[in-house]
Parts: sequence; structure tokens; C-alpha cells
Amino acid sequence: MRQLALFDLDHTLIPIDSDYEWGQFLCRIGAVDAEAFAHRNADFFAQYQAGTLDPVEYLEFALRTLSQFKRPQLDEFHAQFMQEVIQPALLPAAFDLLKKHQDQGDLIAIITATNRFVTTPIAAALGVEHLLAAEPELDTHLNVTGKLIGVPTSGSGKVVHLHDWLRQRDQQLSDFSHSYFYSDSHNDIPLLEVVTHPVATNPNAKLSAHAQARGWPQINLFHQQ
Repeated sequence: MRQLALFDLDHTLIPIDSDYEWGQFLCRIGAVDAEAFAHRNADFFAQYQAGTLDPVEYLEFALRTLSQFKRPQLDEFHAQFMQEVIQPALLPAAFDLLKKHQDQGDLIAIITATNRFVTTPIAAALGVEHLLAAEPELDTHLNVTGKLIGVPTSGSGKVVHLHDWLRQRDQQLSDFSHSYFYSDSHNDIPLLEVVTHPVATNPNAKLSAHAQARGWPQINLFHQQ
């Protein structure tokens, strides 16, 4: 039976939060009102770290920001973002972990609370074909409308999206001999609890304590980087 390997993205495969850094990047290049946006972005990031973030509220804020720009402009911004912010954050330890599962022939997917526009090029740069992410509504010209499709891919929503994705593939979690999920955050405990091999990866304090209590392995990919 094939194995399934799932990965969170931010602070798991990369040592930064891509959503937060995208907002900081937009401020830096003058695409948004830097003072107002940076303050709001920082508030949401603090809520995420504390486990109090309303994912719908945050995603509506993030997607409204994307909707201010036509798609060609967004793509130009993102190419610069990849070069300046993401490429330096793609570190060997993450590629080594992915390669271990690739060499085993595992089905691999990234499942992230960050929206698909921000994360699709990052998943591609990591060599991961399958991406489960918050889905922005697009118009016929692929412009972001500012609306979210479906439930957020955060907390228990990650479990919902995983089952939906597997169902689309005519599969279910029990079809895999082993299922792994690597995450840094206590926000991902719902999905960590349903796989056979949860791995606390660069864990925050709350997840580290939970993992220790549950006897889950803990790894740190970036402490030597």
C-alpha cells in the first residue's frame, strides 16, 4: 500500500510565514498603504500565533488586498516576491525531507492555510505537485474577486479539505499504509490527530507540549541553518 505524506508550509517547509511576508512585501514596494496594512497584518499574525485568529476574517482581508490588482500586475509582484523573499527561504533540510518521501514513492501534498495565489509558486519551487490551500474566487480573466470559495484550510478545515481531495482521487485515508503530517503549529492538531504518523516539525511551544504528551516525534529542520 502506498504512503501519504502531508506538509504544512509556513514555518514547516520554509522558516517564514509566506502570507505575512507577502503583506510585508506589498508594503515595502509601495503597493499598499504601508502603515495601515502593516498594522493590520501584524495584528492578524499575532492572533494566528496565539491561536485566536478568525480564518475567514483574515482571508477576506488578504483576498480583498489581492483584488485591488489585475492578474498581470499580481503575477509580476509575485515573481519579485519569489526572488527576493521565498528563494532565500528554500533551505536544504526541507528538500531533504521531501526527497525522502519522494524516493519512497509516497503521495505528497502541501496543505496550508495560506491562499492558493501566494502558495502555488512556492509549492512548485519545492517540487510538490499537489497543493491544498485556501481558494480565492477568480473571474473569467483570473483576477481575484476578493471572495473565498468554501471553508478555510485551517484547523479542522484541513481535515475537511484532505478528505475532499482524496475523494476526488477516489481514495480515502485508510487506503494508505502510513499517513504522515508535518506541522509546526498547534492550530494543526486536528489533522495531526487523524494521520498515523504525526510529526511536530519546528514546533511552537503549544504543539511541542502536546506532542510530548502524545508521544509524537519532534524534529527541527532549521536550527542548524
